Amino acid sequence: MINDPSNILLSKLIECKSITPDDNGCQDIILNRLEAIGFECEKINFGEVKNLWALLKSTDGPTLCFLGHTDVVPPGPIDEWGSNPFLSTERNGFIYGRGAADMKSGLAAMVTAVEKFLSNKESFCGSIAFLITSDEEGPAINGTKKVIKELIKRGQKIDWCIVGEPSSEKLLGDTIKIGRRGSLTGFIKIIGCQGHVAYPHLAKNPFKMISPIISDLNEIEWDQGNDFFPPTNFEIVDINSSNRGINVIPGEVELVFNVRFNNLWDYESIKNTILKIVSSHDIDCELKWKESGIPFLSKKGRLIEIAQNVIRKECSKNPKLSTGGGTSDGRFIAPYVPEIIELGSINETIHKVNERVPTEDTPKLSKIYYKIMKDLFV
Repeated sequence: MINDPSNILLSKLIECKSITPDDNGCQDIILNRLEAIGFECEKINFGEVKNLWALLKSTDGPTLCFLGHTDVVPPGPIDEWGSNPFLSTERNGFIYGRGAADMKSGLAAMVTAVEKFLSNKESFCGSIAFLITSDEEGPAINGTKKVIKELIKRGQKIDWCIVGEPSSEKLLGDTIKIGRRGSLTGFIKIIGCQGHVAYPHLAKNPFKMISPIISDLNEIEWDQGNDFFPPTNFEIVDINSSNRGINVIPGEVELVFNVRFNNLWDYESIKNTILKIVSSHDIDCELKWKESGIPFLSKKGRLIEIAQNVIRKECSKNPKLSTGGGTSDGRFIAPYVPEIIELGSINETIHKVNERVPTEDTPKLSKIYYKIMKDLFV
């Protein structure tokens, strides 16, 4: 199984130290493989970010796009890894390495699935495409977000999209993501007055000012979720003052929070809800926002039905349709594509030390992608 073509390609990709936004040769490996089987490949780069668009146009008909990213997060403490995180290592039935699950296994499975599909000389009506970026784990500004806008300007149509993100939870294929929640981050700076802790009447402690705001924000009852999305959740992620003096009342403090929201909300309705609470307190403050993505939900149609059927046959399980988890680049392509799914490896070890995938899973995922293509096109 370790010598399966998909695992060999996975190992090559792991050994490219592609920490965001450095692709470090991953896309060239994929480009060379795709050009060899007839794809027209184009590098659409913005700034430091490398992006690959590859298209194989057979005849007029629907287009299936494989969407993915070559960049990975930093490995963390090297001494806690059982092996070099940028040297693919097989042991105890797993392949270890940074990006093994998120999402170089998905990329390897996509490429080898298409290679098999074309080598079998399947007659199909339509087109197959790849959109790959090195800016998914980072700011996500110069990657898929910009490339898809460029493609839309050209009139490029995409009918189905498979995102190779690690969607599985316990076993390969147990979950297909058909949407994602939105993400909004807020920054509230509370402005007080610095002073000596022994003379509090001469200062104004911003921590005391922010406490009732935190209490009110935590008590918001957002919603109960719906048939497709879990409830919206509000989480405080940081409180800091940059104060290093143990006998100093800080002059200001910043509260950072994130809201993961379902399709019952949008940016403005969330901002207005929070602003109303903050404004009810008589304080001097500044409020800033970072919009990271709106919720999306795929139309249920041919792609989703075929993916479910293939997994039932290949994995002997009925996959759950989910919108849970964080954001993905699917949010950038969803407004332009009728059907989009995320289907990939087990996500249990992503972004962790000793990230890994079962040795048998990438070949199995490649087979799933192949069967999905065959049922969609043939």
